[in-house]
Amino acid sequence: MSVHPDLHQHYMRACQNLGQPENPFIAHVLQEADKNDKIRWTEGITLKIAGNNHLVPVQRVTDDDLQVLASVLRNTVFVTGLDLRYNVLTDAGAKHMTTFLQENSTLRYLNLMFNDIGASGAELIARALHMNETLLYLRMTGNKIGNKGGMFFASMLQINSTLEKLDLGDCDMGMQCLIAIATALTQNKSVKAINLNRPLLYSQEEEITVHVALMLKNNSSLVELHLCKHEMKNFGVERLCEALYENSSLRYLDLSCNKITRDGVKFLGQLLKRNQTLEILDLGANRIEDDGAIYLSEALALYNRTLQALSVVSNNISGKGLVALSGAMKTNMELSYIYIWGNKFDEATCMAFSELIQTGRLKSNCTDVAPYEVDGHVHLAELSHGLKKHYYWTPSCGEVTNKDANASLAIAAVSEY
Repeated sequence: MSVHPDLHQHYMRACQNLGQPENPFIAHVLQEADKNDKIRWTEGITLKIAGNNHLVPVQRVTDDDLQVLASVLRNTVFVTGLDLRYNVLTDAGAKHMTTFLQENSTLRYLNLMFNDIGASGAELIARALHMNETLLYLRMTGNKIGNKGGMFFASMLQINSTLEKLDLGDCDMGMQCLIAIATALTQNKSVKAINLNRPLLYSQEEEITVHVALMLKNNSSLVELHLCKHEMKNFGVERLCEALYENSSLRYLDLSCNKITRDGVKFLGQLLKRNQTLEILDLGANRIEDDGAIYLSEALALYNRTLQALSVVSNNISGKGLVALSGAMKTNMELSYIYIWGNKFDEATCMAFSELIQTGRLKSNCTDVAPYEVDGHVHLAELSHGLKKHYYWTPSCGEVTNKDANASLAIAAVSEY
Protein backbone atom coordinates (compact mmCIF):
# COMPACT_ATOMS: atom_id res chain seq x y z
CA MET A 1 0.00 0.00 0.00
CA SER A 2 1.72 3.13 -1.20
CA VAL A 3 -0.66 5.77 0.20
CA HIS A 4 -0.27 6.56 3.90
CA PRO A 5 -3.60 5.47 5.43
CA ASP A 6 -4.94 7.99 7.95
CA LEU A 7 -7.38 6.12 10.18
CA HIS A 8 -8.36 9.18 12.20
CA GLN A 9 -9.24 11.21 9.11
CA HIS A 10 -11.24 8.30 7.72
CA TYR A 11 -13.03 7.99 11.06
CA MET A 12 -14.01 11.68 11.19
CA ARG A 13 -15.35 11.52 7.61
CA ALA A 14 -17.29 8.31 8.37
CA CYS A 15 -18.88 9.93 11.45
CA GLN A 16 -20.04 12.85 9.27
CA ASN A 17 -21.34 10.57 6.51
CA LEU A 18 -23.30 8.39 8.96
CA GLY A 19 -24.45 11.32 11.10
CA GLN A 20 -22.83 9.92 14.24
CA PRO A 21 -20.91 11.89 16.90
CA GLU A 22 -17.24 11.02 17.32
CA ASN A 23 -16.28 8.75 20.20
CA PRO A 24 -13.20 10.50 21.69
CA PHE A 25 -11.72 7.21 22.91
CA ILE A 26 -11.88 5.60 19.45
CA ALA A 27 -10.44 8.80 17.96
CA HIS A 28 -7.53 8.66 20.43
CA VAL A 29 -6.77 5.00 19.64
CA LEU A 30 -6.85 5.65 15.89
CA GLN A 31 -4.56 8.70 16.25
CA GLU A 32 -2.05 6.54 18.13
CA ALA A 33 -2.34 3.85 15.44
CA ASP A 34 -1.61 6.43 12.74
CA LYS A 35 1.79 7.02 14.37
CA ASN A 36 2.61 3.32 14.36
CA ASP A 37 4.38 3.05 11.00
CA LYS A 38 6.98 0.49 12.01
CA ILE A 39 4.55 -2.30 12.92
CA ARG A 40 2.03 -1.36 10.26
CA TRP A 41 4.18 -2.29 7.32
CA THR A 42 5.33 -5.64 8.73
CA GLU A 43 3.09 -7.68 11.01
CA GLY A 44 -0.02 -5.54 11.31
CA ILE A 45 -1.43 -3.98 14.47
CA THR A 46 -4.11 -4.71 17.06
CA LEU A 47 -6.43 -1.82 17.88
CA LYS A 48 -6.95 -1.93 21.65
CA ILE A 49 -10.29 -0.22 22.29
CA ALA A 50 -10.93 -1.92 25.64
CA GLY A 51 -13.55 -0.29 27.84
CA ASN A 52 -11.58 -1.13 31.01
CA ASN A 53 -8.54 0.99 30.13
CA HIS A 54 -7.78 3.14 33.19
CA LEU A 55 -4.86 5.08 31.70
CA VAL A 56 -6.86 7.30 29.35
CA PRO A 57 -10.41 8.73 29.49
CA VAL A 58 -12.72 6.01 28.16
CA GLN A 59 -16.09 6.46 26.49
CA ARG A 60 -17.27 2.90 26.01
CA VAL A 61 -18.02 1.74 22.49
CA THR A 62 -21.71 1.50 21.56
CA ASP A 63 -23.39 -0.30 18.67
CA ASP A 64 -23.48 2.94 16.65
CA ASP A 65 -19.79 3.56 17.35
CA LEU A 66 -19.01 0.08 16.07
CA GLN A 67 -20.93 0.70 12.85
CA VAL A 68 -18.71 3.71 12.10
CA LEU A 69 -15.52 1.89 13.13
CA ALA A 70 -16.35 -1.13 10.98
CA SER A 71 -16.87 1.09 7.93
CA VAL A 72 -13.42 2.63 8.52
CA LEU A 73 -11.62 -0.71 8.97
CA ARG A 74 -13.43 -2.66 6.24
CA ASN A 75 -10.61 -2.36 3.69
CA THR A 76 -7.72 -1.62 6.07
CA VAL A 77 -5.27 -4.44 5.56
CA PHE A 78 -2.79 -3.59 8.33
CA VAL A 79 -5.31 -3.93 11.20
CA THR A 80 -5.14 -7.63 12.02
CA GLY A 81 -6.47 -7.55 15.61
CA LEU A 82 -9.42 -5.81 17.27
CA ASP A 83 -9.85 -5.71 21.05
CA LEU A 84 -13.32 -4.47 22.06
CA ARG A 85 -13.54 -6.05 25.51
CA TYR A 86 -15.60 -4.50 28.35
CA ASN A 87 -17.73 -2.25 26.15
CA VAL A 88 -21.53 -1.97 25.76
CA LEU A 89 -22.05 -3.80 22.47
CA THR A 90 -25.38 -5.63 22.09
CA ASP A 91 -26.94 -7.86 19.43
CA ALA A 92 -27.24 -4.78 17.18
CA GLY A 93 -23.47 -4.34 17.43
CA ALA A 94 -23.03 -8.02 16.60
CA LYS A 95 -24.89 -7.33 13.35
CA HIS A 96 -22.34 -4.67 12.39
CA MET A 97 -19.51 -7.02 13.37
CA THR A 98 -21.04 -9.75 11.19
CA THR A 99 -21.00 -7.50 8.13
CA PHE A 100 -17.39 -6.61 8.91
CA LEU A 101 -16.33 -10.26 9.25
CA GLN A 102 -17.96 -11.10 5.94
CA GLU A 103 -16.18 -8.28 4.09
CA ASN A 104 -12.79 -8.04 5.85
CA SER A 105 -10.07 -10.50 4.85
CA THR A 106 -7.22 -9.59 7.23
CA LEU A 107 -8.60 -9.72 10.82
CA ARG A 108 -7.06 -12.64 12.72
CA TYR A 109 -7.91 -11.74 16.35
CA LEU A 110 -11.26 -10.50 17.70
CA ASN A 111 -11.93 -9.93 21.40
CA LEU A 112 -15.56 -9.22 22.34
CA MET A 113 -15.37 -10.41 25.96
CA PHE A 114 -17.78 -8.95 28.53
CA ASN A 115 -20.13 -7.04 26.27
CA ASP A 116 -23.92 -7.52 26.21
CA ILE A 117 -24.23 -9.83 23.21
CA GLY A 118 -26.97 -12.45 23.54
CA ALA A 119 -28.16 -15.49 21.62
CA SER A 120 -29.25 -13.65 18.46
CA GLY A 121 -25.92 -11.80 18.31
CA ALA A 122 -24.10 -15.09 18.77
CA GLU A 123 -26.07 -16.53 15.86
CA LEU A 124 -25.00 -13.67 13.58
CA ILE A 125 -21.31 -13.91 14.51
CA ALA A 126 -21.27 -17.71 14.27
CA ARG A 127 -22.90 -17.58 10.82
CA ALA A 128 -20.36 -15.00 9.64
CA LEU A 129 -17.65 -17.53 10.54
CA HIS A 130 -19.22 -20.08 8.18
CA MET A 131 -17.68 -18.00 5.38
CA ASN A 132 -14.79 -16.15 7.04
CA GLU A 133 -11.41 -17.75 6.32
CA THR A 134 -9.00 -15.48 8.19
CA LEU A 135 -10.07 -15.19 11.86
CA LEU A 136 -7.86 -17.39 14.06
CA TYR A 137 -8.87 -16.35 17.60
CA LEU A 138 -12.29 -15.30 18.92
CA ARG A 139 -13.12 -14.41 22.52
CA MET A 140 -16.82 -14.31 23.43
CA THR A 141 -16.07 -14.64 27.16
CA GLY A 142 -18.73 -13.24 29.47
CA ASN A 143 -21.40 -12.58 26.84
CA LYS A 144 -24.57 -14.31 28.04
CA ILE A 145 -25.29 -16.18 24.82
CA GLY A 146 -26.84 -19.11 26.69
CA ASN A 147 -27.55 -22.59 25.42
CA LYS A 148 -29.17 -21.31 22.21
CA GLY A 149 -26.18 -19.12 21.32
CA GLY A 150 -23.77 -21.92 22.10
CA MET A 151 -25.60 -24.18 19.63
CA PHE A 152 -24.81 -21.77 16.80
CA PHE A 153 -21.11 -21.97 17.63
CA ALA A 154 -21.34 -25.77 17.70
CA SER A 155 -22.78 -25.66 14.17
CA MET A 156 -20.05 -23.23 13.09
CA LEU A 157 -17.36 -25.66 14.28
CA GLN A 158 -18.71 -28.23 11.83
CA ILE A 159 -18.13 -25.84 8.90
CA ASN A 160 -15.29 -23.43 9.73
CA SER A 161 -11.80 -24.81 9.10
CA THR A 162 -9.73 -21.74 10.02
CA LEU A 163 -10.50 -20.81 13.64
CA GLU A 164 -7.78 -22.06 16.00
CA LYS A 165 -8.81 -20.66 19.38
CA LEU A 166 -12.34 -20.13 20.74
CA ASP A 167 -13.18 -18.81 24.20
CA LEU A 168 -16.77 -19.41 25.33
CA GLY A 169 -16.10 -19.21 29.09
CA ASP A 170 -18.64 -17.52 31.41
CA CYS A 171 -21.26 -17.50 28.64
CA ASP A 172 -24.09 -19.24 30.58
CA MET A 173 -24.08 -22.18 28.18
CA GLY A 174 -25.97 -25.34 29.08
CA MET A 175 -25.46 -29.08 28.81
CA GLN A 176 -26.97 -29.50 25.34
CA CYS A 177 -24.72 -27.03 23.55
CA LEU A 178 -21.57 -28.24 25.35
CA ILE A 179 -22.31 -31.79 24.22
CA ALA A 180 -22.89 -30.44 20.69
CA ILE A 181 -19.56 -28.58 20.80
CA ALA A 182 -17.73 -31.70 22.03
CA THR A 183 -19.34 -33.69 19.22
CA ALA A 184 -18.32 -31.08 16.62
CA LEU A 185 -14.72 -31.15 17.89
CA THR A 186 -14.61 -34.89 17.22
CA GLN A 187 -14.43 -34.00 13.52
CA ASN A 188 -12.98 -30.46 13.58
CA LYS A 189 -9.28 -30.45 12.67
CA SER A 190 -8.45 -26.74 13.07
CA VAL A 191 -9.36 -25.76 16.66
CA LYS A 192 -6.29 -25.99 18.88
CA ALA A 193 -7.67 -24.35 22.04
CA ILE A 194 -11.14 -24.08 23.51
CA ASN A 195 -12.44 -22.61 26.75
CA LEU A 196 -15.75 -23.97 28.08
CA ASN A 197 -15.50 -22.60 31.64
CA ARG A 198 -18.49 -22.13 33.96
CA PRO A 199 -21.49 -23.60 32.16
CA LEU A 200 -24.89 -23.59 33.86
CA LEU A 201 -25.46 -27.22 34.82
CA TYR A 202 -28.51 -28.78 36.45
CA SER A 203 -27.35 -32.39 36.51
CA GLN A 204 -24.90 -34.32 38.66
CA GLU A 205 -24.40 -37.09 36.08
CA GLU A 206 -21.31 -35.52 34.44
CA GLU A 207 -22.67 -36.07 30.92
CA ILE A 208 -20.53 -33.25 29.52
CA THR A 209 -17.30 -34.76 30.85
CA VAL A 210 -18.21 -38.11 29.31
CA HIS A 211 -18.74 -36.50 25.89
CA VAL A 212 -15.54 -34.44 26.19
CA ALA A 213 -13.67 -37.67 26.98
CA LEU A 214 -15.14 -39.34 23.89
CA MET A 215 -14.02 -36.33 21.85
CA LEU A 216 -10.46 -36.52 23.21
CA LYS A 217 -10.17 -40.13 22.08
CA ASN A 218 -10.74 -39.05 18.47
CA ASN A 219 -9.42 -35.48 18.32
CA SER A 220 -5.78 -35.12 17.29
CA SER A 221 -5.52 -31.33 16.99
CA LEU A 222 -6.69 -29.91 20.35
CA VAL A 223 -3.76 -28.59 22.41
CA GLU A 224 -5.52 -26.58 25.15
CA LEU A 225 -8.75 -27.44 27.01
CA HIS A 226 -10.40 -25.48 29.84
CA LEU A 227 -13.08 -27.23 31.94
CA CYS A 228 -13.13 -24.93 34.98
CA LYS A 229 -16.28 -24.92 37.19
CA HIS A 230 -17.84 -28.00 35.60
CA GLU A 231 -18.90 -29.64 38.89
CA MET A 232 -16.48 -32.41 37.91
CA LYS A 233 -15.96 -35.19 40.41
CA ASN A 234 -13.75 -38.29 40.52
CA PHE A 235 -15.92 -40.20 38.04
CA GLY A 236 -15.39 -37.48 35.43
CA VAL A 237 -11.65 -37.35 36.02
CA GLU A 238 -11.44 -41.10 35.52
CA ARG A 239 -13.25 -40.80 32.16
CA LEU A 240 -10.88 -38.01 31.04
CA CYS A 241 -7.81 -40.01 32.06
CA GLU A 242 -9.03 -43.05 30.14
CA ALA A 243 -9.38 -40.87 27.03
CA LEU A 244 -5.98 -39.22 27.46
CA TYR A 245 -4.19 -42.56 27.29
CA GLU A 246 -5.24 -42.51 23.62
CA ASN A 247 -4.67 -38.78 22.99
CA SER A 248 -1.26 -37.52 21.88
CA SER A 249 -1.97 -33.83 21.23
CA LEU A 250 -3.35 -32.22 24.43
CA ARG A 251 -0.69 -30.17 26.22
CA TYR A 252 -2.75 -27.95 28.57
CA LEU A 253 -5.55 -29.33 30.75
CA ASP A 254 -7.45 -26.98 33.08
CA LEU A 255 -9.57 -28.76 35.72
CA SER A 256 -9.58 -25.92 38.27
CA CYS A 257 -12.56 -25.08 40.52
CA ASN A 258 -14.12 -28.55 40.41
CA LYS A 259 -14.86 -31.24 43.06
CA ILE A 260 -11.84 -33.47 42.52
CA THR A 261 -10.48 -35.28 45.60
CA ARG A 262 -7.50 -37.54 46.24
CA ASP A 263 -9.30 -40.48 44.60
CA GLY A 264 -9.61 -38.56 41.34
CA VAL A 265 -5.99 -37.49 41.49
CA LYS A 266 -4.99 -41.15 41.78
CA PHE A 267 -6.17 -41.56 38.17
CA LEU A 268 -4.22 -38.46 37.14
CA GLY A 269 -1.11 -39.84 38.85
CA GLN A 270 -1.42 -43.08 36.87
CA LEU A 271 -1.94 -41.09 33.67
CA LEU A 272 1.16 -38.96 34.26
CA LYS A 273 3.28 -42.10 34.55
CA ARG A 274 2.53 -42.91 30.91
CA ASN A 275 1.42 -39.66 29.24
CA GLN A 276 4.09 -38.05 27.06
CA THR A 277 2.32 -34.87 25.94
CA LEU A 278 0.71 -33.00 28.88
CA GLU A 279 2.79 -29.93 29.75
CA ILE A 280 0.41 -27.88 31.93
CA LEU A 281 -2.01 -29.26 34.54
CA ASP A 282 -4.23 -26.89 36.53
CA LEU A 283 -5.90 -28.45 39.59
CA GLY A 284 -6.39 -25.20 41.49
CA ALA A 285 -9.37 -24.91 43.88
CA ASN A 286 -10.15 -28.61 44.20
CA ARG A 287 -9.62 -30.74 47.33
CA ILE A 288 -6.80 -33.17 46.59
CA GLU A 289 -5.23 -32.89 50.11
CA ASP A 290 -1.96 -34.57 51.13
CA ASP A 291 -2.70 -37.95 49.59
CA GLY A 292 -3.46 -36.38 46.21
CA ALA A 293 -0.27 -34.32 46.32
CA ILE A 294 1.72 -37.46 47.14
CA TYR A 295 0.17 -39.35 44.18
CA LEU A 296 1.25 -36.50 41.90
CA SER A 297 4.73 -36.22 43.42
CA GLU A 298 5.39 -39.96 42.98
CA ALA A 299 4.46 -39.82 39.30
CA LEU A 300 6.50 -36.66 38.73
CA ALA A 301 9.56 -37.80 40.68
CA LEU A 302 9.92 -41.26 39.14
CA TYR A 303 8.14 -41.41 35.80
CA ASN A 304 6.87 -38.26 34.10
CA ARG A 305 9.33 -35.99 32.26
CA THR A 306 6.98 -33.91 30.13
CA LEU A 307 4.87 -31.89 32.61
CA GLN A 308 6.33 -28.38 32.93
CA ALA A 309 3.72 -26.58 35.04
CA LEU A 310 1.47 -27.69 37.89
CA SER A 311 -1.03 -25.66 39.91
CA VAL A 312 -2.40 -27.06 43.18
CA VAL A 313 -3.52 -23.69 44.58
CA SER A 314 -6.17 -23.91 47.36
CA ASN A 315 -6.37 -27.70 47.66
CA ASN A 316 -6.25 -28.19 51.44
CA ILE A 317 -2.72 -29.62 51.23
CA SER A 318 -0.59 -29.44 54.37
CA GLY A 319 3.15 -29.77 54.89
CA LYS A 320 3.38 -33.49 54.15
CA GLY A 321 2.00 -33.15 50.62
CA LEU A 322 3.76 -29.88 49.81
CA VAL A 323 7.16 -31.21 50.92
CA ALA A 324 6.57 -34.27 48.73
CA LEU A 325 5.98 -31.99 45.72
CA SER A 326 9.12 -29.98 46.47
CA GLY A 327 11.03 -33.28 46.66
CA ALA A 328 9.71 -34.26 43.21
CA MET A 329 11.21 -31.08 41.78
CA LYS A 330 14.66 -32.12 42.97
CA THR A 331 14.64 -35.19 40.74
CA ASN A 332 12.40 -33.95 37.94
CA MET A 333 14.19 -31.16 36.08
CA GLU A 334 11.40 -30.66 33.52
CA LEU A 335 8.87 -29.42 36.09
CA SER A 336 9.71 -25.71 36.11
CA TYR A 337 6.50 -23.98 37.27
CA ILE A 338 4.61 -24.82 40.46
CA TYR A 339 1.84 -22.86 42.19
CA ILE A 340 0.93 -23.72 45.80
CA TRP A 341 -0.64 -20.65 47.47
CA GLY A 342 -3.81 -21.15 49.50
CA ASN A 343 -2.71 -24.40 51.16
CA LYS A 344 -1.55 -25.04 54.76
CA PHE A 345 2.09 -23.98 55.03
CA ASP A 346 4.13 -25.29 57.94
CA GLU A 347 7.79 -24.62 58.64
CA ALA A 348 8.92 -27.66 56.63
CA THR A 349 7.03 -26.37 53.57
CA CYS A 350 8.52 -22.90 53.90
CA MET A 351 12.04 -24.33 54.25
CA ALA A 352 11.60 -26.72 51.31
CA PHE A 353 10.39 -24.09 48.84
CA SER A 354 12.84 -21.50 50.15
CA GLU A 355 15.63 -23.96 49.39
CA LEU A 356 14.31 -24.62 45.87
CA ILE A 357 14.23 -20.89 45.14
CA GLN A 358 17.58 -20.04 46.75
CA THR A 359 19.44 -22.84 44.97
CA GLY A 360 17.99 -21.69 41.65
CA ARG A 361 16.06 -24.92 41.03
CA LEU A 362 12.81 -22.92 41.12
CA LYS A 363 12.92 -19.45 39.58
CA SER A 364 11.11 -16.75 41.54
CA ASN A 365 8.97 -15.81 38.52
CA CYS A 366 7.90 -19.44 38.02
CA THR A 367 6.00 -19.81 41.29
CA ASP A 368 3.48 -17.87 43.37
CA VAL A 369 5.44 -17.76 46.63
CA ALA A 370 8.51 -15.86 47.80
CA PRO A 371 10.46 -16.67 51.00
CA TYR A 372 11.19 -14.12 53.71
CA GLU A 373 12.61 -14.46 57.20
CA VAL A 374 11.32 -13.13 60.54
CA ASP A 375 13.05 -13.85 63.86
CA GLY A 376 15.01 -16.71 62.35
CA HIS A 377 11.93 -18.42 60.88
CA VAL A 378 11.28 -18.71 57.14
CA HIS A 379 7.82 -17.78 55.81
CA LEU A 380 6.28 -17.63 52.33
CA ALA A 381 4.58 -14.57 50.83
CA GLU A 382 2.22 -14.60 47.85
CA LEU A 383 3.29 -13.45 44.39
CA SER A 384 0.78 -12.55 41.65
CA HIS A 385 2.00 -15.23 39.27
CA GLY A 386 -0.06 -18.09 37.88
CA LEU A 387 -1.25 -20.08 34.90
CA LYS A 388 -3.97 -17.60 33.89
CA LYS A 389 -2.70 -14.29 35.18
CA HIS A 390 -3.90 -12.46 32.07
CA TYR A 391 -7.15 -14.29 31.43
CA TYR A 392 -9.50 -11.45 32.40
CA TRP A 393 -7.12 -8.55 31.86
CA THR A 394 -3.89 -7.59 30.12
CA PRO A 395 -1.63 -4.63 30.90
CA SER A 396 -3.11 -1.44 29.44
CA CYS A 397 0.31 0.05 28.82
CA GLY A 398 2.81 -1.87 26.71
CA GLU A 399 3.22 -5.60 26.27
CA VAL A 400 3.56 -8.38 28.82
CA THR A 401 7.25 -8.15 29.67
CA ASN A 402 7.76 -11.45 31.46
CA LYS A 403 5.79 -14.39 30.10
CA ASP A 404 7.18 -16.66 32.83
CA ALA A 405 4.90 -14.89 35.32
CA ASN A 406 1.97 -16.31 33.29
CA ALA A 407 3.12 -19.84 32.56
CA SER A 408 0.42 -20.79 30.06
CA LEU A 409 1.69 -18.09 27.68
CA ALA A 410 5.30 -19.11 28.20
CA ILE A 411 4.74 -22.82 27.56
CA ALA A 412 1.71 -23.47 25.38
CA ALA A 413 0.75 -20.22 23.66
CA VAL A 414 -1.84 -21.26 21.08
CA SER A 415 -2.84 -18.73 18.41
CA GLU A 416 -1.46 -16.04 20.65
CA TYR A 417 -1.77 -12.67 18.97
